[in-house]
Amino acid sequence: MIIVCQDCTSRLQVDETKVPSRPFSVRCPKCNSNINSGSPSTAVAQSALALGESPATDNPRFEQPPLPAPLFELEATGKENKAVVPATEKLAELLSSLLSQQAMTDGSSPIRPSWNPRKALVCTPEDNREQVARGLAENGFQVFVAEDTSQAVERMRGNQLDVVVLDSRFDPVEQGSVFVTREVSILRPAQRRRLFFVLLSPTLRTMDAHAAFLNNVNATVNLNDLEELPQLLEHRVREYNELYKDFNSILGVPAL
Repeated sequence: MIIVCQDCTSRLQVDETKVPSRPFSVRCPKCNSNINSGSPSTAVAQSALALGESPATDNPRFEQPPLPAPLFELEATGKENKAVVPATEKLAELLSSLLSQQAMTDGSSPIRPSWNPRKALVCTPEDNREQVARGLAENGFQVFVAEDTSQAVERMRGNQLDVVVLDSRFDPVEQGSVFVTREVSILRPAQRRRLFFVLLSPTLRTMDAHAAFLNNVNATVNLNDLEELPQLLEHRVREYNELYKDFNSILGVPAL
């Protein structure tokens, strides 16, 4: 058993077989002061162990892991209700898509199946989050909405996304736009070609190719044009697919 002096922090080795069951005191051979076995050590009280912030005591394995950005779902109310497609029609669409892919012998890239919608991650402030997510969801995208940086990063690392929409003002406290851009920048070239990166900005012009190049994104959209974002995105992605048509055909991957 080791006892630490409260005054000089000397460490004393005591034979546990001779230690009484009740609290006891011993004299420190270095500073000649009494050491109470039940008193806390000053050295321990001032150490990182007492503070509980050291890597040894603050074990990350017991922390709640960050959650990825959740899926955005449209509310089916009023006129926004979409017609329910019968199961037979869904099955027919699925079979038609599969047959179309098998029948392609002209060397063109595979067609994206209808049951596999484009996956989009929305990283925007709360003031325009609903508008952007709803616009994409109503145009056939599977939309994930990140409320903060950790949700955005976890979703980007956990899912193969097709589109990332980033507002330059996203999560300024945690530098959200910086970390999201970094996740895109560290992608391998083959992965980066399969991701369409859109930057929303209050200052940049919509579809400014020069600004997009300088910001390492595929397209820029001014915040004043958010209502037209789905149409602008569809047009720009079509051009992007045309650019990489031969490349996708060689690799045998569908267009975005």
